[in-house]
Amino acid sequence: MHTAMLMTLSENELLQQVARRDEEALMLLYQRYGTLVYGLCLRVLRRPGLAEEVTQDVFLKLWRQPERWDPSLGQFSSWLLTISRNAAIDRLRSEGRQAQAAWGADEEGADSTVDLHLFAAEQTNWLNGQVLRRLLGQLPPEQRQLIELAFFEGYSHSELADLLHLPLGTVKTRLRMGMQKLRALWEESER
Repeated sequence: MHTAMLMTLSENELLQQVARRDEEALMLLYQRYGTLVYGLCLRVLRRPGLAEEVTQDVFLKLWRQPERWDPSLGQFSSWLLTISRNAAIDRLRSEGRQAQAAWGADEEGADSTVDLHLFAAEQTNWLNGQVLRRLLGQLPPEQRQLIELAFFEGYSHSELADLLHLPLGTVKTRLRMGMQKLRALWEESER
């Protein structure tokens, strides 16, 4: 199937193509969600290299088992982010265990250290979510609406264009401008 045709497919249809071993379909899913998955992994792990590895692992799992997502149970993006979060936390636990083994900690100390790391990661995620919610409120309404629908509800660009009765180019431009402004606001908030 040609890339132009694949771009019009829903996540469910793309996963069906992935099940047929269509690498272009997987690449399109990565283009749509790779940044989001990486961002979540980075927030949990706080190490870019590990976040990249976990992101690759998530998409490799998707390649190997595309049938794992059940459309009747919810949005693809929510499922993918749950898988990503779990993979990042598993990696955080693994890294914590490896660090404890390297330092010669006893089992009881290792568990409590891992628990502290997980608690800290969860607290950071919650705080980041609060900051993100506040920053989204600073965007123009048309940009905020598109970002919320695309990233939290899982709508594709073409689905957004249909839903909001907007040209596809307008949707893409508003999303890009909104994400750029959101990134600038985020960076400013971290100073």
